[in-house]
Amino acid sequence: MKHYDTYAEHKGYVTPSIGPKHIKRFEQEIWDPGHYHHDMSILEIGCGTGLVLANLRQKGVQKLIGIDQDTSLEKILPGSVVKCFQAIDVWDFLEQASQNPPAYDRIILFDVLEHFSPEEGQRLLGALRDNLLPNGAIHLKVPNAGSPWGLQFQFGDLTHMTAYTPESLRQQAIASGLRCQQIYPQRLGSPIRNVWQLLLNTLLNKILPTPPEIWEGNFYAILEIPK
Repeated sequence: MKHYDTYAEHKGYVTPSIGPKHIKRFEQEIWDPGHYHHDMSILEIGCGTGLVLANLRQKGVQKLIGIDQDTSLEKILPGSVVKCFQAIDVWDFLEQASQNPPAYDRIILFDVLEHFSPEEGQRLLGALRDNLLPNGAIHLKVPNAGSPWGLQFQFGDLTHMTAYTPESLRQQAIASGLRCQQIYPQRLGSPIRNVWQLLLNTLLNKILPTPPEIWEGNFYAILEIPK
């Protein structure tokens, strides 16, 4: 039995709830940094339980597609985005998409790229690049292998194949014909916890000869086609 065959059980998938606190965090962490707009066409690769899709729908986005290879997810997705979901392998989807003109303002790839080898990741990003509309962008999130706080995220899943730091992600972007427009941390926990973490990180930055660029356990990146 492959690890993906029991992935839903491992993750303990449940239907996500969307409340005011979740929407505020979504705005701060994803919507605002990614410069999203309600009239954009958005594709999410590896949409999982549909949390991001549901937040996008809550913000008024209508042109949404979410894909995932797990057919059982359709029973878990929030009702507002069930019709947006396609249970399909990413390579099959991209093969179909290659027959049509570019169609997406944003392509979301959260907790996905690390599941591919460096070579497959380059191929994936290149194929996604070819599906971007003018001024489009790929918005992704990966575990931060450059920080000790990221090790639990990277090695807590046996299906992860590639470890990324901010610098190696920039390298992957260049190899894929993209430019890394922005990299920023995912901040987890309460505001008080984040203040204490900032103080600790500041102290470690002064002590260590080569501190990580980002301390947080995961980081986001926004990739665009070079002009």
